[in-house]
Amino acid sequence: MSKFLDARTSQNISYSGGLSIPLSSTPALFAELGLNTAGAGPTLRIQFTASVALSSLASAAVPVRIDIYRGRASDPGRVLVYTAIETTEAAGVLGVASRKIFTVTGSDYTPPNPGLLVYQAFISIPGGVPIAPTRTGPESFNAAAYSD
Repeated sequence: MSKFLDARTSQNISYSGGLSIPLSSTPALFAELGLNTAGAGPTLRIQFTASVALSSLASAAVPVRIDIYRGRASDPGRVLVYTAIETTEAAGVLGVASRKIFTVTGSDYTPPNPGLLVYQAFISIPGGVPIAPTRTGPESFNAAAYSD
């Protein structure tokens, strides 16, 4: 039987239109959270969900990448635990904005247990594009820790 340990939320912005940050090929941190895993049994598992809303004027499809890391960028033992690449739909006509909410769900099965696990979520576009999508909000990252 599973035992719930902890759950956290990192809410960068909770409403639409609250940001205007163009994506680039350099991954941008949009969320970070820490989970208390003290008292976990031998089978620790983390489940997470991240959502980012984008708007685009591009008339061509653009790939968008979301990466979830265990550990901070400054940690030498930082590990990429999840990557998703999804292509935005073309707006159809240049100058008409399209809007899409990207949501990813993943897990980190049996990570090491130092008592506190930090996760970070990044977003980028692999390779440059002439008209990059823009982060417009909302942006959210949720995670929960369970063990046996």
